[in-house]
This record gives sequence, C-alpha cells and structure tokens, in this order.
Amino acid sequence: MALAETESNGANHATVASDRPARLSEAKMYSALLASDPQYNGRFFTGVLTTGIYCLPSCSARKPKQKNVRFFPNVEAARDAGLRPCKKCHPDDFARGADPVLESIEALVEEMRCNPASFADTRALVRRSGYGATRLFELFRHHYHSTPADLLLRARLEHAKERLLTANARISSVAYDVGFEALSAFHENFRKLNGLTPSVYRELPAASEFEIELPIGYPLNYLRRALSRDKHSVSERLEGDDYAAGVEWSGKPALLRMKLSAGSISAEFPRGRGVDAHETVLRLLGLQQDASGFVRLAKRLGLARMTAGREEMRITQTHSVFDGLMWSVIGQQINFPFAASMRRRLIERCGHSVGSELYAPPTAEAVAGISQAELLKLQFSRQKANYVLGIAKLVADGKLDVSRLRKASATRAERTLLNVHGLGPWAVNYIMMRSLGFADCVPLGDTGVSSGLQSLLKLEERPNIDSVRRLMKVFSPYRSLATAHLWQFNQPIPV
Repeated sequence: MALAETESNGANHATVASDRPARLSEAKMYSALLASDPQYNGRFFTGVLTTGIYCLPSCSARKPKQKNVRFFPNVEAARDAGLRPCKKCHPDDFARGADPVLESIEALVEEMRCNPASFADTRALVRRSGYGATRLFELFRHHYHSTPADLLLRARLEHAKERLLTANARISSVAYDVGFEALSAFHENFRKLNGLTPSVYRELPAASEFEIELPIGYPLNYLRRALSRDKHSVSERLEGDDYAAGVEWSGKPALLRMKLSAGSISAEFPRGRGVDAHETVLRLLGLQQDASGFVRLAKRLGLARMTAGREEMRITQTHSVFDGLMWSVIGQQINFPFAASMRRRLIERCGHSVGSELYAPPTAEAVAGISQAELLKLQFSRQKANYVLGIAKLVADGKLDVSRLRKASATRAERTLLNVHGLGPWAVNYIMMRSLGFADCVPLGDTGVSSGLQSLLKLEERPNIDSVRRLMKVFSPYRSLATAHLWQFNQPIPV
C-alpha cells in the first residue's frame, strides 16, 4: 500500500457555490458525469437539452452525448434555463441538504435490521420499499455496497447472535425466530460468516479461547504480510505463526493472541471478552467479505491473473474505527516507514501497556488530552497535529460517533467523514474499506492502485486519477477487494 502520494486536503462535503463550475473545464465535468462521480455533487449540475432535465453528476441515468449537455453552477440557473429536476437523483433535494431517497432506503434497512423475520424474502423488501425490484437492487448497491438479499441475511444472523447470547431458546428456535426456514441453511450461513458454529458462539461470554475455521484456500502468507507490515510495531507482533496485539475493548486495554495454522485460527484473550475478541478476529481475517464473488467477476472480465494464487485473500481490517482514523491521517503524504514510526510514538505516548512489550492503541480521549506541542515533539507537522487532535476531540466529545458509522449506509458514512477536517477523498475511502468494511471503495490517488492497474492492463503509462476512476468501475461492486489485489499485484509473493 502506498502512502506517499495521497489525496487529503481536508475537503468538506461539496456544497452549492455559484463559482465552482468556473474552476472545472467542461471536459472535466463531462468526465465526472460519465463516471457518475458523487464527489462532484453540488460543484455543478448537469442539464440535458434533449430531455429538458437537470441532474446531479452522480445520477445513474443513461449518459447523454456531450453536445447535448450544459453545466450549471446551481439549480436556480438550471431552472432559469427552462429545465426541470430529475426524478431519479433529486438535485433540488440535494441542493437544500435533503436526500429523501437515501432516507427512505435507510429507514427500510433499519426496519429490516430491527425485525428481519418480518421480511420473508427480498420480494417483501421490494413491496415495503415502494420501488421496483431493479431500482431497489440499484439503490442497495449504491448506498450500502450490498444487495437486498445479502443485507437481509446479515440482519438475520446479527439477530441470531444477539438471541444466542441473551435467550435460553434452543438453537433451532433461534433460527426460525429470525426468519430462516431451514435449520441447515442457518448453520451453513452462520458458520461461513462467523467461522464458528452457533453453539460455540453461544459460549463465548464465558470463554477465554476459540478456534475459527478458515475457508478452503485461505492464503495465510498474505495474512502474515498484513499482520506484520510494521516490523517494529509496539501494538502488534507476529513471530512465526504466533500473533499478539494490544487491543482496546469498551475503553479497556487487553491482549489478544492468535495462532495461525492451515485451515483454522485459534485465539486467546481475557475471560469474559469472547464476543469482543471474536469481532476483532473476524475483522482481521475479513471472513465476511465476498472473496469468491470478486474472483468470479475477475474471471468474467478475463482478468483471472489478478487474483491468481490468492483467490481467498481478504482485506485485513483495523482493530477499531478510531485506529483507522488515526492511521489514515498519520499516513497521508509521507512514506510508510516514517508514518509507522510516528504512529509508534503516538501509541507509546497515549496507549496502555498490555504485557511486557505491547501497547493497546490509544483511545480518542487519550489523544484528545495531549497538546499540539507534545505532538510536534513527536515529529508531527503542525497541520498533521491539528488534524489528529481535531478528530480525536470530535470522537471523544461524541460529535463523530464511530460506533454508528459501521451500521450506517456507505453514502452516509462517506458524507459524514468528508465533513471532518483533515479527511479528503483518499483518507475517507481508505477508512471505509479498512475500518468500516464497505465493499465498493477506491482510495483514489493511491500509487499502489494506479501502479497495479498499469501492470495488470499493460498500460504504457500509469493512469491518472480520472483514468483510475474509470478503469476501476468495471470491478464494482467489489472495488475494495480489487484495490487489495492491486496493492499486491506488483509485490513479491510472500512466503
């Protein structure tokens, strides 16, 4: 992963401004329109003369010919030209800060998550939504990076996990109560996405260890590489197949140990923290990512070489969202070794010791409690220190609720993070894929992605950001996994 060339200018979520289009060429705006790029929403509005409609740049409607397009600085200018608002992307709602389509989808997902058994299948979701099946599928893909069927399955499994921990009901009753029609389907899906059987999961609160079953072909060599990126880390360490990490669960530091072996991962942790440990290990292993779906897509595209030898590779997630926020800011625009050393200094200054050599990464409260002068002594630039402290204070004060970001829609998470001073498009997409687990993100401006595309597609030159955006579109809805494979494409195969 390249950290040297990143886009992080602290840009906020775009708002309507009358002079924005003057800063962009027509070619640039038309390119954004063709890419349906949401980052340009509000910077300009697109009018189509042949239909008499104006849209957001991100509108997914059929793309017009450039000769039929006019660009406007705001919705008022588009209306003055005699155009009417698109009923698909609702540009007027965006201009006034509302997004009724997104809000309706978020309300539907919240209802489904609260009571998944009330939706027998995806047809029930379609009926409840008021949209057609194709449109609902499109909206789920765009706003949640998922399908209605997959979100419904995950909602059922989350309810099942909660009931397994809080109710004395038989496992079969739990399965039927959350909406599964067959007990075999419940066991198969539970084990696939959690690495444990329902009965083992039920015992986690009293456990101090568990063993997770890995998918066939899971590449441990790539997991080892991910877990040992910083050879001098003070928060995690991999020696052979023994991994140890300082973690923070519910504000309390703890030590997590894992033993890597072919086919399974065993974990040890303080008794009573089994549920927390399981969630952390799942994120490290990336078991809930659809690796096989991406492999099938790559083969359909004639790009099987992209995943060769690592078909089951996943994205290793950060231990916590706050840890991901800190790393994305620290790693901006500097090389990896220096970024890693700065992170180590911050952890040693603000983290909690767990065992004789490791620290749990600091909480937001701990980072917010230090001064800019202290960070400057740790070789943080003044700007980077301000970003780190500003974000830590937002999280510590509850103004940036990181626990809600994991449950939010991808659209809501992206808008929220883009409003944070110090987080630009690269950082936001990095956080979304490596800390929040969204499946369709691209950290534009990342040299590992552009270099990987150049090698994969045998391009004469390394593609620029606009070209990367266009080239990566074919990998949707798996652009996060595509990014992970491109990061590895030019690297030697780990032993």
